[in-house]
Amino acid sequence: MQIRPRTYLQVLSRLRALRTSLSPDDAPTARETSPTLLLIAVVLALLLAMLEVDLHGAELQSLGLTGGPFPVDPIFKSP
Repeated sequence: MQIRPRTYLQVLSRLRALRTSLSPDDAPTARETSPTLLLIAVVLALLLAMLEVDLHGAELQSLGLTGGPFPVDPIFKSP
């Protein structure tokens, strides 16, 4: 698939306009992150990790990354 020159130039001009509108010189001074927002982000990330482990639990057990109902002694596991 080939991009037409006109389309390419339009995309470039829009990106340049976006870059000039978001220049750091015009940006207001940076504010600190709200502790509540940070807490919510961490909690959501942990929930996502728990859901992913739950979703792929069988695959993780087949790889030996999670414990099963019958734990294997580490002596019998390969290095």
